[in-house]
Amino acid sequence: MRLSLVIPAFNEAKRLAAGFERLAPFWIDDDEHEVVMVDDGSSDDTLRVAHEIYGGLRHFSLVRQEPNQGKGAAVRLGLAQARGRHVIVADADMAIDPRHFTAFDDTLGRVPLAPGARTSAGVVRYATLSRTWGGWVHHRLVDHYTGVTVRDTQCGCKGYRLAEGRLLALFGFIDRFSFDAEMFYLAHRLGLSHEAVPVTWEDVPGSTVRPLPTLRATLRDLRDIPRSTYRNPAVQLPVSLEVAEVRSAVRAARVNGAVHARGATDALVVLGRNDALGAINVAQNLSGTVMTVAPEDLVARTYEAL
Repeated sequence: MRLSLVIPAFNEAKRLAAGFERLAPFWIDDDEHEVVMVDDGSSDDTLRVAHEIYGGLRHFSLVRQEPNQGKGAAVRLGLAQARGRHVIVADADMAIDPRHFTAFDDTLGRVPLAPGARTSAGVVRYATLSRTWGGWVHHRLVDHYTGVTVRDTQCGCKGYRLAEGRLLALFGFIDRFSFDAEMFYLAHRLGLSHEAVPVTWEDVPGSTVRPLPTLRATLRDLRDIPRSTYRNPAVQLPVSLEVAEVRSAVRAARVNGAVHARGATDALVVLGRNDALGAINVAQNLSGTVMTVAPEDLVARTYEAL
């Protein structure tokens, strides 16, 4: 499969129809494209409405996580479920014009990470002054705590190569709105390059984001990012072992979202931070060695989603 569109959704029942109307003229409904929607514990009719609106697509899957965990958790789950070589993450309202999706796909042919960029003269301007001010403050906080200098980390549309996107998701732990900043922080530690995709967007009414509470939570999360120990369970394997055999062992162990990282002298199967038992099962199936890895241990390897 070529392209997956991942849509995190929380209480979006009233905006799904308008979002689909924006998407439909530009979405190719064939066997090379899929839509994965993650209902993040909505309390409205998001689940039912999503089935009604998107259910007619050839490849559409709807995953529900309960209780509500946050957009970051929803995006990570969507990346684990996606099957396309390239993945675009977009908000349910399709505020970013879907005509740009082709540009994201093209950019991912050159680099593993393609963030959307909404900036005008260096500033993201929202419909209200409070949201514009909040966005500026957020950027300054991200730069201060993490060293990430990307201007528009909060753009709701980003592109990932599947393996690299999953790798970022495996290491990430922030569930709410600072997860984007964490993704860029981890990308830097992994040595992943990125190229911004200029986008046009509409500030669609009805967002569940509340600027002041969000900023308070963001401050707590951003402080945690540089203080955290990013180490995940992994299985060390001979570099000569075929990926198909590794994939079979991972599936037999019921592990979801793992990544194969091939180096010059060995290969590593990287799993989620809480999946130590899965690592043990994979190691037993393949006579591998269980270990833990940091992002820096995976620099300059070749990645493949399992």
